Amino acid sequence: MLTRAVIDRAVAAALDEDAPWGDLTSEALIPENAVARADLVARERGVFSGGEVFEAAFRLTDPAIDVELVVEDGEWFEPGAVLAVVTGPARGVLTAERIGLNFVQRMSGIATLTGTYVAEVAHTGTRIADTRKTTPGLRAFERKAVRDGGGRNHRHSLSDAVMAKDNHLAVLAQKGVSPTAALLAAKDLLPHTAHIEVEVDRLEQIEPVLAAGIGTIMLDNFSLADLRTGVAQVAGRATVEASGGVSLETVRAIAETGVDVISVGALTHSARALDLGLDVRIDAA
Repeated sequence: MLTRAVIDRAVAAALDEDAPWGDLTSEALIPENAVARADLVARERGVFSGGEVFEAAFRLTDPAIDVELVVEDGEWFEPGAVLAVVTGPARGVLTAERIGLNFVQRMSGIATLTGTYVAEVAHTGTRIADTRKTTPGLRAFERKAVRDGGGRNHRHSLSDAVMAKDNHLAVLAQKGVSPTAALLAAKDLLPHTAHIEVEVDRLEQIEPVLAAGIGTIMLDNFSLADLRTGVAQVAGRATVEASGGVSLETVRAIAETGVDVISVGALTHSARALDLGLDVRIDAA
């Protein structure tokens, strides 16, 4: 979860990285009593995400700075829209500017890309989900952005659920252990609340996996025809997730095969930062 403690820890580290011994430029050029008003302005259409994180960059720099959020996380906006208004000591505003923008541009970019994917499958019952392909140390921020865009989160970490992928199955095959036997043995060791998902890349792997009574089966890099066959074969016995080869050009057709979930690594690993600007005006105190 993206708690205030998580936000403050990451933002404080970013501020320390950016100004380890203070902001030399602002301290040398800007009068100590100068006051600034800055508008966070959209340069393009998008979905807002990261308002609390943006506010934290200024609050942690100087508690005298006030940030008024004009739009809420998850809200679409148009070019030219004012998304937030920052007022307070000019030195602090200028010091926090880049870190505040870095977070909100990154998170809004992810939210916007996610919102675009979600819109493509809105006519189906398919959910769009993220993956663990996140920036190290920033997973909670990027996962929040996915939710703001209307997407869903996959497991947060390796500790959250069992997810047997191709490499796990390859090790089992090398040891001569069948997937069914291994999964049944794992279920005996796990608490009843643990969710189990298994990735398969061929239709003939579906039945041995389903025989273990798992909760979710991932059809990885299946053709559209094989996805339709796989959905029919599973026949409601497990949640069906599609993954691999997913793009804005392919996601609609994948959803129309009847899968329950489409996981998209691109939501976090390929989203570009949204073009947002902080327009600052300096007034004498």
